[in-house]
Amino acid sequence: MSVVAFGSEVAKAQNANMSFFITSVGPGKGGDLGGLAGADGHCQQLAQAAGASGKTWHAYLSTQGTNAVNARDRIGNGPWQNAKGIVVAKDVADLHSANNNLTKQTALTEKGEVNNGRGDTPNRHDILTGSQADGTAFPSGTDRTCGNWLSSGQGAAMVGHSDRQGLRDDEPSHSWNSSHPSRGPDGGCSQADLRSTGGDGLLYCFAVN
Repeated sequence: MSVVAFGSEVAKAQNANMSFFITSVGPGKGGDLGGLAGADGHCQQLAQAAGASGKTWHAYLSTQGTNAVNARDRIGNGPWQNAKGIVVAKDVADLHSANNNLTKQTALTEKGEVNNGRGDTPNRHDILTGSQADGTAFPSGTDRTCGNWLSSGQGAAMVGHSDRQGLRDDEPSHSWNSSHPSRGPDGGCSQADLRSTGGDGLLYCFAVN
């Protein structure tokens, strides 16, 4: 076995216990994720490719409207650990508290890599959530979910900052899940729009079991 292949196997063995990651790539269609099912499928696919099979993965996303879904209600009970085995949160309450362990160094991709943040080129710290700071959905009216994750044109998606940094020293700038809505010349939900404010259509993925 070559050194490269051996290293790959070690990484996959390490990733087997992973229960949280940031997607290394987005689906590529801006805010159109194919709904919650499409987003979950994207998480599942990346996790399995990284060696974390045997788990059910959900994207941390809320939806709005009559049958609104809260992101915090669809990610299991925890605890969750990254690809390096570091626990990022003990449970749902811990995840949504000031005590969680989500930082640029711990909010890793499924490959165990640090996600680019503020000051890096390109900045990819905007993570799609569609959620308020407590992990619940926004009220109906103002779109914060790119049409419940089916629009790559008009609308907006609430994003969080995976590196907990922003333009200001305030709570939204430091929020991992509710920093600011997307915006841009294409309507707010295109891939180019997401990139223009420091994102790439990336998601937080959690193992629910």
